[in-house]
Amino acid sequence: MDRLYTVTELAAELGVTPRTIRFYEVKGLLSPKRAGTTRVYNHRDLARMYLILRGKRLGFSLADIKEYLDLYGADTSQVEQIHLLLGKVRHRLGDLELQRRELEETLSELREIERQAVAALKEKTGQA
Repeated sequence: MDRLYTVTELAAELGVTPRTIRFYEVKGLLSPKRAGTTRVYNHRDLARMYLILRGKRLGFSLADIKEYLDLYGADTSQVEQIHLLLGKVRHRLGDLELQRRELEETLSELREIERQAVAALKEKTGQA
């Protein structure tokens, strides 16, 4: 619990580059402490990074992730945070469902074009 990480150690723990961690610092998602001139990260920073990386992997914007993380300290009951999360998740699900439908339409159209091209080749050359 009391372990402190350097930027390099934290990056290795998370499988990211130190530059990635510094980027999230610049964006206000992390606020490491200092030990002299060295940035040091604690278990809270590690947990925040896991949430940040998960949020990015799921397609949430940095603004969405920051808004969610900022509620950690502001709402001790976490009710507001859960409501925010639920709204963001439902919105993201809707976006992904729309993308899925559009992708299925595109795939269907491309398959039809492929079928027509193969038929045209067979007709003109006797081969596909």
